[in-house]
Amino acid sequence: MVVKLKDIAQATGKSITTVSRALNDYDDVSAETKSLVMRVAKELGYTPNTWAQRLQKQHTETIGLIIPTFGPRFSDPFFSELLAGIGNRAAQLGYDMLVSTRSPGEEERAAYQAAINGRRVDGFVLVRTRRQDERISILQEADFPFAAFGRAEERLDFPFVDEDSTYGMKLVVEHLASLGHERIACLAPPSELMFAHYRLQGFKEGLTEADLQADNSLILIGDLTQRGGYEQASKLLDLPSPPTAIAACNDLMAFGAMSAAQDRGLMVGKDIAITGFDDIPMSEFSHPSLTTLHQPLYQIGGMVCEMLIQLIRGEPLDEKYILLKPELMVRQSSGLSID
Repeated sequence: MVVKLKDIAQATGKSITTVSRALNDYDDVSAETKSLVMRVAKELGYTPNTWAQRLQKQHTETIGLIIPTFGPRFSDPFFSELLAGIGNRAAQLGYDMLVSTRSPGEEERAAYQAAINGRRVDGFVLVRTRRQDERISILQEADFPFAAFGRAEERLDFPFVDEDSTYGMKLVVEHLASLGHERIACLAPPSELMFAHYRLQGFKEGLTEADLQADNSLILIGDLTQRGGYEQASKLLDLPSPPTAIAACNDLMAFGAMSAAQDRGLMVGKDIAITGFDDIPMSEFSHPSLTTLHQPLYQIGGMVCEMLIQLIRGEPLDEKYILLKPELMVRQSSGLSID
């Protein structure tokens, strides 16, 4: 049997209003009455209706995350680790997380507007920010709390955590150049994504610093999937003068590139070097293990979540803009010197 406020009221001889105010620790209820109500509530096994309480306070104590998807399959481990970081930190701070998926465009815009208008969540975490990000405009115009993993092209004022992708890709090119590679290709992300800009910038700056000439025929755009990495790497490997190294801008495309090389009888780490970015868990255990850039996705998820909840609560942020440095994890896939 579900215990209600009226049951506690009958057992204590108090009104339902007094019981409710005692359970919610209002100052106008005496300590003696609070103690009585709390004791009886515990004896009866009363469980508060948290949803009703949230509606009464006009807060949902829930944060939202709408993951942008581009097709029927969704299996990117990048999001799994990030989601775990966000969700666990939210729970520690007393918040739930509402996760959904939408394709960028009208469907995504409608989802944000519906959540804002219906107050389904108290704020949003944004992931994979875009150079011209309509989500940011929608949320800022509604004065709705949000924090992002990533920056935007325009200098918009919003809290974010991001990885210094330019620095990271320069580390990769420096590493490959130090092994004697001169024809280094790049599998870049879709250009509308903000991190694509920074990673491609870092790749080109790395070539310049290594006194290597950038060859646009060796820079192809992938879709961040293994299939996309396989298809684009196949084009590179079938060139009359193929690259000796491929720097993929995420780990899944790097895995696809490794498969394309192996299908052509090449030994990754010996005949060709391949690198990734993200250091998802399977990178360390692939065959060969993947040289990649480590970004602490779980910790980043927790940091962005905490930023958002501080905003929702009206608390000052310790840091509003956080830019982290990725760490190069050198493994078997980049091999030894080719000199």
